Amino acid sequence: MLRKVFLVEDETVIREGLRDRIPWDQFGYRFVGEAADGEMALPLIRKTKPDVLITDIKMPFMDGLSLSKIVSKEFPRMKIIIISGYDDFEYARQAIEVGVDQYLLKPVTRMKLKNVLLELKDKIEQGIREGSTHYRLLDFVAVQFGTSLEEARALAGELEQEGKIVRIAGDLYLHRDFAEAQ
Repeated sequence: MLRKVFLVEDETVIREGLRDRIPWDQFGYRFVGEAADGEMALPLIRKTKPDVLITDIKMPFMDGLSLSKIVSKEFPRMKIIIISGYDDFEYARQAIEVGVDQYLLKPVTRMKLKNVLLELKDKIEQGIREGSTHYRLLDFVAVQFGTSLEEARALAGELEQEGKIVRIAGDLYLHRDFAEAQ
């Protein structure tokens, strides 16, 4: 399955170069859109819901950090790559705070982008597999507590913030096996 990628870059030559010269499908991606700045990109991102966002850091109207902050909140599973011409620790620190997955310095080589895209594709697919396990655990919690799946999901959302869902479900599972053995 091809993952979706969206590109935001204000420099036309760079944007068109990345769009046209990267063999997206060979890397497991489908190019779903582009924009020249974050302000123009945001509604398109909301519409296309890409798996990966590649954005320049410094652009007019809405920069890449502001865009990344909004996207991270609205689409927490979306992977974000920032490309920058600035070898500035402060930009990198802010990108980490926002939750950016990769920070690449321009010029970005095809090989570097390929490696990053393949790594992110693996992370996306691993997240999907873990999500399936998470769903099964939620179903188990719902049965054990005699609640609906929606109520279990709400409980899990609260517990997940502290990283307790797996431990609690495991404890319940072990407790059930112990009780059945008695």
